[in-house]
Amino acid sequence: MSKKTKKRFIAGAKCPECGAMDTLMLYFENNVEKLACVKCDYAETQTNDEVKAANKSNANVIGVFKPE
Repeated sequence: MSKKTKKRFIAGAKCPECGAMDTLMLYFENNVEKLACVKCDYAETQTNDEVKAANKSNANVIGVFKPE
């Protein structure tokens, strides 16, 4: 069974595409922050800073050995 994605609206926010107020919703999908407008289908994806830093710093790493 999959969990239901929790979506929340951003009060007072204006869509950068259509300019409509209070139509933007924010939610997380696979640890990625997503923003979407319910009126014009505008969408934006933003990963958190930790994910960005990990992806850049470990670009050439194949694996990490962690002895117990």
